[in-house]
Amino acid sequence: MKDTELVGVQKTLSPVLKAKALDNRLPDPILGDEYAEQAMRRLDPDYDKRRFGTSQMGLAAVVRAKAHDDWARSFLADHPDAVVLHLGCGLDARVYRIDPPATVDWYDLDYPSVIELRQQFLPPREHYTLIDSSVTDLTWLERILHGRPVLMIAEGLVPYLTETDVRRLLTSVVDAFPTGQIQFDTVAVWAWRTSKWDPTLRKYGTQFHCGFNDPAALADWHPRLEYVDEAPMNDSPVLMAKASANVRRMYRLMNLLPGMKRSTRIVRFRF
Repeated sequence: MKDTELVGVQKTLSPVLKAKALDNRLPDPILGDEYAEQAMRRLDPDYDKRRFGTSQMGLAAVVRAKAHDDWARSFLADHPDAVVLHLGCGLDARVYRIDPPATVDWYDLDYPSVIELRQQFLPPREHYTLIDSSVTDLTWLERILHGRPVLMIAEGLVPYLTETDVRRLLTSVVDAFPTGQIQFDTVAVWAWRTSKWDPTLRKYGTQFHCGFNDPAALADWHPRLEYVDEAPMNDSPVLMAKASANVRRMYRLMNLLPGMKRSTRIVRFRF
């Protein structure tokens, strides 16, 4: 099955899923996500047979997923009664990788066409709900359980939103819950402004719509929001340990360029 049913930014789920599928084939994978490999094979049976089909160039996306997973596990260990909002979930199998206890209610949200693919490719489970909606249509918040700690995860999502939409999303989540953690990744302003020329984004007919040189400053958007920390991505020790020699060389060279090392930042907030 090809991803012809997907349009624009929705198609970016394919290269990210491919990176996770290829990671699963490594002798010592970072995620070890069997669901990713199975879903990628169904989405595109020949994904690894074309030129550069088995390249590890996208392994940084796997490192990003691992950082989000680790933060999520830590939060859920301290808040076993939490509600999880996994926004722009794509075909990511995070709920299966983390396997939260039955006391956690987990929501995966994405466009209807993506949710339809999830229903075909990934199995149902208890205390797990799919929501077919645009992230920016905040009426989906009315369908979520409230009054409990919340964990909001937005992997590979925020750069595709406008700054206005990001602000509405973050402040609305903080207003809706008593306490929680918000984690997402974002890009630098230069990466946002040059994204219209990015060959990968051009291939999928999309581009970034916002970027932040100091994402910690987003805590100023709400009096209850507090910046916690960030996790490495392009210079991650895990990336350098797991990637092939040619990919390690490429990232080392890239990271010598001004602003490249932290062009993508994985950040965590709490309230």
